[in-house]
Amino acid sequence: MIRTGTVQRRTAETDIIVELALDGNQASSISTGIGFFDHMLTLFAKHGRFGLVVKANGDTYVDAHHTVEDVGLALGQALVKVLGDKVGIERYGDAWVPMDEALTQVVVDLSGRPYLVFQGEWSTPVLGGNFETELVEDFFQAFAMSGAMNLHVRNLYGRNTHHIIESMFKATGRALRKAVTINLDIVGVNSTKGTI
Repeated sequence: MIRTGTVQRRTAETDIIVELALDGNQASSISTGIGFFDHMLTLFAKHGRFGLVVKANGDTYVDAHHTVEDVGLALGQALVKVLGDKVGIERYGDAWVPMDEALTQVVVDLSGRPYLVFQGEWSTPVLGGNFETELVEDFFQAFAMSGAMNLHVRNLYGRNTHHIIESMFKATGRALRKAVTINLDIVGVNSTKGTI
């Protein structure tokens, strides 16, 4: 079974298409007009072993905020669409990812109850010329809320801002890969409630 889904999000500020494939083709094509963000989404897809296409046109002449947040919303919506009734998925996933001197832990529960716990600090306010680093938390907030997941992103330590953020995106991809994996030993959904 190939699990794929497409979401289009159009507002007065952004026009975004996200195509997500949890199985099969793992190619990615990311174009948001924000180079550093493209790099992070590519890492997320690679380490999650996802096929991911993101085409975003946004009002980056203002700043990157609307585009980054709306991509997070669309990606979360695509994940919900792809997972459907969530029958057979592991539901939980976790990952530790070091990036040189930085270390990040991500834990996810595809519970249907959105919540974000985010712990990360850095000294560099802008990367790549137009990516404000405070947008990292905004992205994960949007992704967790629209993806109906409980998401904990915790950077334990690090010096280089690029390394810290990179470890967050890689760890999120790896944790999510575990959570979306089908386990044939799971009957129905992985919850005593009978639904997630």
